[in-house]
Amino acid sequence: MTGGPEYTIDELARAADSTVRSVRVYHERGVLPPPEVRGRTGYYGAEHLNRVRTISRLLDRGIKLNGIKELLAAFDRGDDLGDLLGVPDADQLSRDIGPGGATVAATELQNRFADVPNGLARVVTAGVFEPVDATNYRVADADLAGLLDRLEGAGVPITAALQEVERLKADCDRVARRVVDLVREHAWEPFANSERGPDDHAEFTARVGTLRSAPGRAAEDLLNRLIDRYLAQDAEIGAVLNPDS
Repeated sequence: MTGGPEYTIDELARAADSTVRSVRVYHERGVLPPPEVRGRTGYYGAEHLNRVRTISRLLDRGIKLNGIKELLAAFDRGDDLGDLLGVPDADQLSRDIGPGGATVAATELQNRFADVPNGLARVVTAGVFEPVDATNYRVADADLAGLLDRLEGAGVPITAALQEVERLKADCDRVARRVVDLVREHAWEPFANSERGPDDHAEFTARVGTLRSAPGRAAEDLLNRLIDRYLAQDAEIGAVLNPDS
């Protein structure tokens, strides 16, 4: 690795909008080349960043890690996997597989969730898929669908993966409701009691913007740090992930 930006594993995960755990899984599954190790620290370059972003997009499209691994020969020839497969950017991805995008047969979903009690009903209730008609469904939430694919691709059984998606959505719903309570108490009520002029409206809008976005940004970093902490505190897992610690 010569020239260009360098990243530690934490920095790489943040730059790729991924997680340290995902990066490590990509190493374990052979879809991400190892970093350049200097001392006890591994350093990643731009090619690693591009690879992690591409892997994330391919997972979002439903391609499993085993399938991604088979494409590495093309990447090693110098081909860009994103160009090779026509991987779209995030906005295009949302348009392609979001509401109104490609459909999936009901029988395909039934087969996928055959071992999950009430699987088809639960995946619809969770907001991952939604019915188009009696025989077809489509992705309702690309983020949740991508998470389900990533968990399954990392070896989590589909029943446990769906349960984790349901729990995560419930947790996020509770946080969202608390944020709306904050907005009502600390943004709406002052505005409602004001003269509601242009300055009042501008202040209200600014407060809502801050209260709406700040928890999500803080939660992502906090969650990653807590996961890493608990992984390190697990004696068996920590000893394998951090053998030099």
